[in-house]
Amino acid sequence: MAREAKDKCGVFGVWGPSDSAHRVYTALFAQQHRGQESAGIAVSNGSRLGAHVGMGLVPEVFNETILDKLAGNAGIGHNRYSTTGSSRACNAQPLLEEYIGGQVAVAHNGNLVNAARLRRDYETRGHIFHTSTDTEVITHLLASHHLSKDDPLAESLLHLQGAYSLVFLFADRIEAVRDPWGWRPLVLGKTDDGYDCVASETVALDAIGATMVREVLPGEIVTLSDNGVSTRRFAESQVPAHCIFEHVYFANPSSSVFGDTVQIVRERLGEVLAREAPVEADCVIPMPDSGRSAALGYARASEIPYREGIVPNRYVGRTFIRPTQKQRDTAVQIKLNAVPDVVSGKRLIVVDDSIVRGTTTRGKMAQLRRAGAKEIHLRISCPPIRHACYFGVDFPDPSQLIANQRSVEEIRDFLAVDSLHFLSLEGMLGCVSRPPGEYCTACFSGDYRISVDKQVNKLDLERNQYKMFT
Repeated sequence: MAREAKDKCGVFGVWGPSDSAHRVYTALFAQQHRGQESAGIAVSNGSRLGAHVGMGLVPEVFNETILDKLAGNAGIGHNRYSTTGSSRACNAQPLLEEYIGGQVAVAHNGNLVNAARLRRDYETRGHIFHTSTDTEVITHLLASHHLSKDDPLAESLLHLQGAYSLVFLFADRIEAVRDPWGWRPLVLGKTDDGYDCVASETVALDAIGATMVREVLPGEIVTLSDNGVSTRRFAESQVPAHCIFEHVYFANPSSSVFGDTVQIVRERLGEVLAREAPVEADCVIPMPDSGRSAALGYARASEIPYREGIVPNRYVGRTFIRPTQKQRDTAVQIKLNAVPDVVSGKRLIVVDDSIVRGTTTRGKMAQLRRAGAKEIHLRISCPPIRHACYFGVDFPDPSQLIANQRSVEEIRDFLAVDSLHFLSLEGMLGCVSRPPGEYCTACFSGDYRISVDKQVNKLDLERNQYKMFT
């Protein structure tokens, strides 16, 4: 694998412009790093919804003809990486459904830890599911509560457990939702020509000429409609559990996430790493692309020259966001190329953001050895990942995590490097501006904010109904 941790998905929505589909397309393109398996756009013309989804990158799924056919004055979109349900066309989002309350389309970033139980409950009552995603459970909840409650959406959300940043499209409005813990980012913006929008990351707002107004609050529903913006609470905010991995790896460096600019945080991570793990070397080189910011910080703090010793192939894409081990192993061989004249005979400090399973990192280090590196000192800008994540990052099986099974010295031996150091948990949390207790660090510490079924698997919802496809 060229990258060994996988999140996440990106969502976006805009209300008002006649070219809404084109604006959603641009925003999804800006958030392509959040998912490369599938993409989709749903639009409203004020009375009916329409949608187009497909497998692949945003420009592979859409062209001008398709976008022109998606006529409407509002739209939502989704980039997918699968964390529940496999990578198949039926799981592409936004999901568009029709029920007694009308039509609804929904796009989801996160992971529901009680989706399997909710789905079993509905199936015993005769409900039919056509996907294997946790997101579809939300539409069944919404339909079930439509006639019995004054606020069916708010009532439905109270049944969910886990991480969810959601964007719903109805014929007459967009509803943006963030779970009470605020695990995943979601921001409210306004375009230069006065239209309201929501996005997973501020980089999507920048792409369409919008500015950030504020974050959607944990436990809040924000409504975008012809009447402007309105808000209501569906739950009280909990002590935040913001995913620190958004800063370590997931988010675009130019985005502002949880109140901090990602690029600045990553440079701080590198600076602290240099103070925690100094070593004599000839140059500091990043592991492209996510290690670059931390490597800059490390080089600056250590006063060791920064060099680009590994060149990425820009046409391969962000190869860690691929659903199978074989695809990722193949992609890494052509994605990264060592520069012999930079690394040969040199003592290298190699800075990367994380090590999850370790197999790909070992391959990268072997490439540097073949290019003639004299010494390799690997520095990682987060702590060892020893525990599973159940909130939108795809490492739910602790047995697959190299740090769950090995000490740091054993990992060093496995990777065949001269030295290895991970940033401390305290050092990492000192690089962000919120209090340490407001970040989820469960994958490092094992401290889960809510109770979870630790036997959960991303394919649980298709073990029976979709066994023939897995």
